[in-house]
Amino acid sequence: MVIIDGYRKSWALRYIREAKDELKMSQKDSESTDLIVDAARKAQAAIYYSLGEPSSIEGIVNETTNATNGASFVEDPILRCLVEIERTLKRMENQQVSSSAEALVEADEIVQIASQIVDLLTSGD
Repeated sequence: MVIIDGYRKSWALRYIREAKDELKMSQKDSESTDLIVDAARKAQAAIYYSLGEPSSIEGIVNETTNATNGASFVEDPILRCLVEIERTLKRMENQQVSSSAEALVEADEIVQIASQIVDLLTSGD
């Protein structure tokens, strides 16, 4: 059973690989918050590619994020996860994290979650 087509699978795997590499580089240079955020954004892109059409998923996540206006409850568990990742990324981009170390921990968590999702959805071959 194929869950994801070859095109999206290759992009998802590429983005997750790049996210992991950038996260490793940012651990060596912990002051590089741009690299930390970039790694987390690539992990997010990997999730979007593994789930379907990235621009459609991004639109749904942004619409839900704006509609809930800071409320933490989104009923659908997958959408809730995507919304929480988006909120975390926005906080990181707006430098609302207290330190580079905190940003690194949050980005690492996002990359791990993304890696698990991508592995799950691309392992059907």
